[in-house]
Order: sequence, then C-alpha cells, then structure tokens
Amino acid sequence: MKKRLAVMLSAALLMGSGLAVDNAAAKKTSLQVKGSDTIVHMATEWAEIFMQENKSADIAVTGGGSGTGIAALLNGTADIANASRKIKAKELKLAKKKGLDIKEHTVARDGIAVIVNPKNPVSDLSLEQLKKIYVGAYTNWKKVGGPNKKIVLTGRNTASGTYAFFNKKVCEKEDYSDRMMNLASNSAIIQTITQDKWAIGYVGLGYLAKNKDKVKGLKVEGVAPSQKTVVDNSYVINRPLYLYTVGKPKGTAKKYLDLILSETGQQVVTQAGFVAVK
Repeated sequence: MKKRLAVMLSAALLMGSGLAVDNAAAKKTSLQVKGSDTIVHMATEWAEIFMQENKSADIAVTGGGSGTGIAALLNGTADIANASRKIKAKELKLAKKKGLDIKEHTVARDGIAVIVNPKNPVSDLSLEQLKKIYVGAYTNWKKVGGPNKKIVLTGRNTASGTYAFFNKKVCEKEDYSDRMMNLASNSAIIQTITQDKWAIGYVGLGYLAKNKDKVKGLKVEGVAPSQKTVVDNSYVINRPLYLYTVGKPKGTAKKYLDLILSETGQQVVTQAGFVAVK
C-alpha cells in the first residue's frame, strides 16, 4: 500500500510539474514578422524594444522582400507582413479566396533615393532621364551630361516592393532594361555602387542616410532626397511603408503595432532616416 501511494504521489508531482511547464509555455507569446528589406532594420529595433518591455513576447523578424512577406502572411507562416508597396490586386484576390480579411497599417514614409558613386560628376536627373536609363534607352552617362562611360545599372529583385514601386513611379510600368542587375537588398546595391564608379541604383532613404560617406544621392527634378523633402512632397519618388495583418490585430500583434505608432516607435523611424507618420 505504501509503495502504491508513493507511485501515485510521484505521478501527481510529475503531472503537476508538466502542467507548470505547459502554463509557462502558454504564457509565452510569439510573432513572425516577414517582408520588406527596406523596413527590416526598423522592424528589428521595434521588436527589440517591444521584447524589453514585454518579457513574455518573442518576435522574429526576417526580410526577403515585400512579396515574400505578403505571401507568408497569406499562407499562414507570418503574423505580420512588412511591405514597401501596397498589396497587389492579385494578392487580395487570393486572400479573399482563402477567406482572409487583410488590414493595412501605414507606419512610416520613405523617399527612394537614386544613388551613384561620389566620383560620378552627375548630380541631377529628371524623371524622364531616369526612366530612359532604367528602361535601357540611355546606356551611356554622356546622354545625361556625364562622361563618355557606360552606365552600370543596378536595381532590386522581383520580390522587392521597391522594385515594383520604382517601376510604376519612374518607368511608368515599362519593363526594366535586361541589363539591370537585380540585387537582393539595399546593402547589395550600395556595395556595388561603392565598388563601381559608373554604377547607378536606388535605395530606401534611410540607407542613403547611413551611407552618405560611400554613395551620393542624386537630385531628381532638382530636389535632393531628404526627410524634409519627403514631408513636403517636393521629392517626387516618395511612398508610404506598410504593415499588413489578417483582420484587426489583437493581443501581442496589437500591442506591437501600438508601440510602432507610439512616440517611441516613430522615433525609431526618424533615427533610421525615414519619415514618421505622426
């Protein structure tokens, strides 16, 4: 009888211990945040601040491009998609087919900076000149007042929201030149331009701010890219930056979004070289 009671007591203790572990695990909340390479550094800092204030939260942030983030949101492998472009009609159609109610949240503004090597004497391009460079009509810098040197064309890959927005805004949806190197990140574009005197590319405003010693931002239509010119809309290649969720965010997701739109979260935006929405 004593042995039997001892076994029963041990079993009860084990069950209680297991329940405690389960309860601890249940209290741990997690979010998967995926998408835009432009937003990824801000999102990482938002997540770090949030986890410092909410010890039970675990937020994983990854890049890969706006298209990658939205695809992950629609297939259920992400809770939040970061995007540097609006969700496409075909993505909304797929969401509707799956019964998903997609909600859009504007979290910052950005200017897409056109950048060259500091040794390139060209300093100003019109939208028309920029379009002709990116669709392949102009292949030499002498066409835009520069030296007789071949233009080395760089841009983002097709998963990038910046790729899509720049194509719509600058190229007016004409195909990019097949000479354009499709690079995976803003950092890859900056590295290429740093190494090649005659390269041109485009990056989010915050990436120009952090690399002013390595690359030169061109004026477009006579206006330099900056936080001020994005705010007053005088720099024409500007856009909102978004987070997308399925339905209205609740629980940890809502608290995370509240932080982003708070004074603390918007300070992260400004310090990263982008433009706060508040």
